[in-house]
Amino acid sequence: MRDDADAHPPRAPHRTSGSDPLWRQAADVIRADIERRGLAEGDKLPSERDLCARLEISRVTLRKALGHLVDQGILTATHGRGWFVATAPAPSTTASSRDWPNDLESFTATARRKRMTPASLVLRQVRRPATLDEAERLDVPAGTELFGLDRVRLLNDVRIAVDRTLVVAELVAGLDEDEVDFTSASLFEELRRRGVELDRSEATIEARTADGELAGHLEIEPGSPVLVLDQAIHDRDRRPVLLSVVEYSGERYRLRTTLQTV
Repeated sequence: MRDDADAHPPRAPHRTSGSDPLWRQAADVIRADIERRGLAEGDKLPSERDLCARLEISRVTLRKALGHLVDQGILTATHGRGWFVATAPAPSTTASSRDWPNDLESFTATARRKRMTPASLVLRQVRRPATLDEAERLDVPAGTELFGLDRVRLLNDVRIAVDRTLVVAELVAGLDEDEVDFTSASLFEELRRRGVELDRSEATIEARTADGELAGHLEIEPGSPVLVLDQAIHDRDRRPVLLSVVEYSGERYRLRTTLQTV
């Protein structure tokens, strides 16, 4: 265990109207400080009082930042003892804890955060014109060319979900020519490489039952429960740029998140 005192405390986050929320800035500072100091699993962070003083933030803001890092699997809390660098969870074939991030995160990033191996089976990769409904949701003219990508998503070789995604094609120019292998590549990362910064998601979640086609892709029985996430993702300019419908096997994926007052 390393001593939690440090001769070079983290700098306070910037308070600027155009930046990320203060709690998110604080979380980034704490994460960077953990890396800079080379803290290992089980090492203790400074006390909340010390962190508040160093970062010049309130206890409420600090706890929101720390809770965010817990959700990312970076920290863990022990009642009465403080905050510690998280112990890596044992590999599992079922996503069972901190499954649902509190920020926008790709399937690949979620898997890596949980120390699991992501993979995909590509069902379809095509360019086609937008329907009226799709065009309305993406705020583009009907017939605008879209890039469609349908995949079966796997964690540790277990089929978890079917992900059907549509992106405005002009935002992913060269994607087909680059012959990106989406059995392992992340679409979010490919978008970022092309300068598209995904910022927020508007999503609905509902329970359904699997039809024959979906059941075949997930290797479950028809009529089995599935959890359906339908979302529109916006960039930093608040433009809708991506539509996604993800159908999770109800027996292999559990939604768990944290809600906190602000």
